[in-house]
Amino acid sequence: MSERIRMAPVERRSALALAGIFGLRMLGLFLILPVLALYAHDLPGATPLLVGTALGVYGLTQALLQVPFGAASDRFGRKPVIAFGLVVFAAGSVVAAVADDIFLLLLGRALQGAGAIAAAIIAMVADLTREETRTRAMALIGMTIGASFAISLVAGPSLAHWLGVPGIFWLTGVLSLAAIGVLYLVVPEPEVSRHHRDAQLSRAMLGEVLRSPMLLRLDFGIFALHFILTAIFVVVPPLLVTHLELGTDRQWQLYLPVMLASAVLMFPLVFVAEAKRRMQPVFIGAIALLVVALLGLAEVPRSVWGIGLTLAAFFTAFNVLEASLPSLISKAAPAAAKGTAVGIYNMAEFFGAFLGGTVGGALAGVYGAEGVFIVGAAVAIVWAGVALSGPAPHYLVTRLLSVGVLAAKDARALERGLRHVDGVVEARVFEDEGTVYCKVDSTRVDEDGLRQALDWVRAEAAEAAG
Repeated sequence: MSERIRMAPVERRSALALAGIFGLRMLGLFLILPVLALYAHDLPGATPLLVGTALGVYGLTQALLQVPFGAASDRFGRKPVIAFGLVVFAAGSVVAAVADDIFLLLLGRALQGAGAIAAAIIAMVADLTREETRTRAMALIGMTIGASFAISLVAGPSLAHWLGVPGIFWLTGVLSLAAIGVLYLVVPEPEVSRHHRDAQLSRAMLGEVLRSPMLLRLDFGIFALHFILTAIFVVVPPLLVTHLELGTDRQWQLYLPVMLASAVLMFPLVFVAEAKRRMQPVFIGAIALLVVALLGLAEVPRSVWGIGLTLAAFFTAFNVLEASLPSLISKAAPAAAKGTAVGIYNMAEFFGAFLGGTVGGALAGVYGAEGVFIVGAAVAIVWAGVALSGPAPHYLVTRLLSVGVLAAKDARALERGLRHVDGVVEARVFEDEGTVYCKVDSTRVDEDGLRQALDWVRAEAAEAAG
């Protein structure tokens, strides 16, 4: 039971292809992040408020349509819904590319976000992987998103110089359509598509998730983090031009060392948090570093070293928090409600991006860049207070085990038996799904006890079937 189960070749190919599709879409959203504020500022009708809204409006449509797209994929099939979302994203990219005023750009960005395929892709990953290998497939998608973000900050300004911002929109539209080919030519058709409680939002679990103070604190955390990120990108690109005289063709020279330094500094901190079980101090320390970096940016240092070091501190904190929050959600979510918890968490993230852009634009128009950084620091201070208001996280992992379809009495008996196994904190069995959801302390779980409980229920089921 404790042995690591290898991913089958079809699982690996499916996970890599779907992660690639997810990554291409996120690359299309992120590439524009470091250059849109400069570009949109010169469009007819532009104001700081509308420029900020153009930066973050994709988050509004993404948050609103995430759940409907996931539900549609249950009803109409994963591939048609994902393909439709990619077409919508491509259409938004085309509208943004041809936009000749700020209002058409706003429409294009909103359409880009309306291709909200994340939930459908995650559901398809769940269809194509076994319970024992699903966590690794999901982790691959998370790594792809992180890589897309880092690549975008370095590549976005250079692409804007070579292709222009409209050229970036055309490129992302083409890549989105190419991803449809990958979807149909590389990703296999699932033998069975069904709702997965560990990967999708379930209405039945909403109440349990929304009543959890720990999950709500984490939702506020991701909201605050992406509020701050989007807000500062309303003002950081103009600062690089006005204070450092770094045009878009040279901004990669700043972003590349900043992102490399932040990645190098992030990994030991995440290791200490997870492996050494020091999540709470590392987490709070990262929020504190975020505050320091934002206040440092408010001083508007006029040297490459000043801005570079401050941004490196910011992105070190950002990367640690971005990596830690999903892990904390997984630890805090009820055993069978992880998909619902992640769905609410993702909605909070996208709303944060939308409000961050809009509020950042409004603040920039009245108080300048300093006002954006100071308000960002204030949001981070509030976040630190919210994070400290609850207990430290329990170091639990969700274990999914396949047992096949069970009779209701056998499912209840298995639940009772599993709850008496040492190291099992929570156990839920759904007879219609044939999956066991356990929250366990991996350092002390009794693997033999788990095996015996599962062997017993499988024997009972076999006897009843015979």
